[in-house]
Amino acid sequence: MRLCALNHRAHVLVGDLAIDLEVASGGTFSSDPMEAIANISAIAKFIEDEQPQGKPFASADLTNPVPSPKQSLAIGVNYADHAAEMHIELAPEPVTFAKFPTCLAGPNDQVVLPTSTVDWEVELVLVMGRDAYQLTADEAWDAVAAVTVGQDLSDRELQFAAGRQFSLGKSCPGFGPLGPWLVTPDALPNRDDLELSCAIDGEVVQDSRTSKMIRGVVPLLVDVTKHLALKCGDVVFTGTPSGAGTALNPPRYLKPGEVLTSTIEGIGTLTTVFVAP
Repeated sequence: MRLCALNHRAHVLVGDLAIDLEVASGGTFSSDPMEAIANISAIAKFIEDEQPQGKPFASADLTNPVPSPKQSLAIGVNYADHAAEMHIELAPEPVTFAKFPTCLAGPNDQVVLPTSTVDWEVELVLVMGRDAYQLTADEAWDAVAAVTVGQDLSDRELQFAAGRQFSLGKSCPGFGPLGPWLVTPDALPNRDDLELSCAIDGEVVQDSRTSKMIRGVVPLLVDVTKHLALKCGDVVFTGTPSGAGTALNPPRYLKPGEVLTSTIEGIGTLTTVFVAP
């Protein structure tokens, strides 16, 4: 099932049509996208049982499908090739940092480049479907409501200043685009092995598979929830493969007017346009 926000209202997508959940259910389900995430199993049953009719929609009306999670976090160096290009030694625990929720953006939001050192990273993003603490391996995927495409944007100069300010350098406004919609894990071709890629103005800069993560979804959630209590609706950026701009010689950073497209197999393509301050 695909769940999206159209003009900030929760919808289910069936083919090329969108079903307004609040309207179709007669108010049983809320128009709030965060409430839809919390009720995703009941919504799937409603769609299957009632088969409500959808309407055509414009992709320009898509907004952030996870607009207000309690927590937003990301995992660093979760692909060996990215760790190597960044010259970072692998740690025994997952490298975890906050991407504060105020940085999250939707698929049609323009992102202002605050400096000349903003970098790109395509990532599979998990959206939690329930509160989760000290998950077992058997519970991990069941705690995930849906996945989406994410772009972990980073001001590299700020990130590595003042003792490596990962959260500060990765949480400027718009630095966490999500979308274009959410996809439930059962709808994926192989939830543990998805192709993901990233391109700037059509030039591919990243191309890998999620099966190459050092910690896949299951061990990642097990390790993180040993220490951190995740809440329903929280988002987890799972890391990026090699191809970051700061690792190039010379480094390459995003410029105003450039278009970043990030694609994950079975989910879709997230497009972000960058503008000058």
